[in-house]
Amino acid sequence: MPFLPQVSHHPPISACYAESENFTFWQDQRWKNKFWGKSVEVIPVGMVNITLPKYGDHYEWNKVTTCIHNILSPQRWLEHYGEILIRNTKDSSCTCKITLVKSRYFSPETNEVRGVVLDQAGNTVHKFGGFWHEGIFCDTLPTPQCIWKPHPLPPDHMQYYGFSYFARELNDVTPEMKSLLPPTDSRFRPDQRLLENGHVDEAEKKKDEVEQQQRERRKMMEKKGEQHIPRFFRKMVDATGKETWFTNGTYWKVRKEPGFAQMDNPQLW
Repeated sequence: MPFLPQVSHHPPISACYAESENFTFWQDQRWKNKFWGKSVEVIPVGMVNITLPKYGDHYEWNKVTTCIHNILSPQRWLEHYGEILIRNTKDSSCTCKITLVKSRYFSPETNEVRGVVLDQAGNTVHKFGGFWHEGIFCDTLPTPQCIWKPHPLPPDHMQYYGFSYFARELNDVTPEMKSLLPPTDSRFRPDQRLLENGHVDEAEKKKDEVEQQQRERRKMMEKKGEQHIPRFFRKMVDATGKETWFTNGTYWKVRKEPGFAQMDNPQLW
């Protein structure tokens, strides 16, 4: 099961960790921005990691640039482009390069994907391509076939920010979960819940209150010479020399015993 805390406010950095008997997944999310007048590029920094204990593999890959077009217009739209390199840190026999193609000014096509699987000598083993909102096809297999296809979106997705079924469920809190989660879990954030329920004006007012409380807490800590220390993650340098945030292994232990309700938790809202 995953958990995704924000480990730094300035600069904003979020970390993610999830594990099961089949895999362990982690990453941290930080970025740089470039403003181009009518658009903004969000350039992620850091790697995504997943280990597969059954096979002894550890895959890592970078993230691509996201561009927000027409940033000053109500007709904003997102585009993802750049090259992703996927490699197995335990086995150098092959790598995968995926290119999310940047749209052209006079071309209506967007979301195009092109990729190759390379052997250790750099020779192409497989080629694949398509559009990430429709499907990806590999034509170098004995029988060309679709190797990936997105789930259908909800019929009314255009009325709800283009959210998938999965995205819509991220903010759900069941009665069973409520007693297990820390009170700082963002699913308890009141402005977020108000916005989800369609109370836009109330959500905006509550958001201002929450953020003002954040500023006041930060000033108080600065006066005391205190520094925020993430409870469940630690900063470290991985085997390749890259700085990353990784779980300290305490979240599930604390959740089980003594439980978050029995701990001294900050009042965020």
